[in-house]
Amino acid sequence: MQMRHQVKTMVIRILFAGCVTGGTVMCHSVNRRTETADTPEKVRTFTMPPIPATIVSASDRADYLVTHYWDHFDFADTVYIHLPEVTEQAFVEYVSILPYVSSPAVTGQSIRKLLAKAEQEESGRMYGYFLEMLAKYLHEPNSPFLDDELYIPVAQYVTGDTRSGEAEKLRMKFTLENLLKNRLGTVAADFVYVLPDGRRGRLHDVKADYTLLMFYNPDCHACGELIASIKQSSVISRRHRDGTLAILLFYPDEDIKIWKAHLADIPKDWINGYDRHTTVKDREIYDLRAIPTLYLLDRDKTVLLKDVNFDRLENYLTKKFQ
Repeated sequence: MQMRHQVKTMVIRILFAGCVTGGTVMCHSVNRRTETADTPEKVRTFTMPPIPATIVSASDRADYLVTHYWDHFDFADTVYIHLPEVTEQAFVEYVSILPYVSSPAVTGQSIRKLLAKAEQEESGRMYGYFLEMLAKYLHEPNSPFLDDELYIPVAQYVTGDTRSGEAEKLRMKFTLENLLKNRLGTVAADFVYVLPDGRRGRLHDVKADYTLLMFYNPDCHACGELIASIKQSSVISRRHRDGTLAILLFYPDEDIKIWKAHLADIPKDWINGYDRHTTVKDREIYDLRAIPTLYLLDRDKTVLLKDVNFDRLENYLTKKFQ
């Protein structure tokens, strides 16, 4: 979390303030002196491209930066793979800028450009390295940068690349199918839930301007922490009390005894249901690669946030209702 805060501070400085010297925004560089048999005393660095002073808006600056971010990086030098303080740090800063870009088209173009450059390295190690970094930061459930929309261009690229084998392409095609389920801007798949008193309800019948949908397991420690955060959030509590926001917890597994044993842990004015026939899990209606999973839906059950962490959810709602 501390690293993400430091990176976010750096990104905000570059995009919203910048350090202007001689008409050019000067971005940081990281220097490491590395000695190898073939390249003695070679200094390996990463330097962000300078943003022209004529580009002033944050989104335009982000667009320019992600478009040219890797222009000066030596993809042929595989020693960079073993310098996380240079290469991985640069990558973390790169993915931190992506949310500020003006459109998904620019983001997708930037990611495809990165992968195309990495794919050209002869040994394939550089391509594998950046695929690993993209998966680690954009697709792994516990990553603070998790973002399915940003990982979609990665999966699309791999299914048509020249290096991956058929097994890897098939795996990525399956991943892509899951990424495209219930994506941002689409209507979330409907399902039936059963309440503690036996009554049935449907997701699409929930009446509220916004619905916070949480897939959870009652005896999951991370789920308990998330539930506690939701309870303590002033913006969520306010909007839930005034009826603007509904909270629906959904248990997708089959051990109903565990669910019933923890009913007292959930506020009675939240909707707390289980899947009597485990339809959501068995038919893979939602991509539940980790529990808990949070969605935010609008009145029409259109997906506003998908598989989002609590901080991003709370920030989104705070801005929405400020």
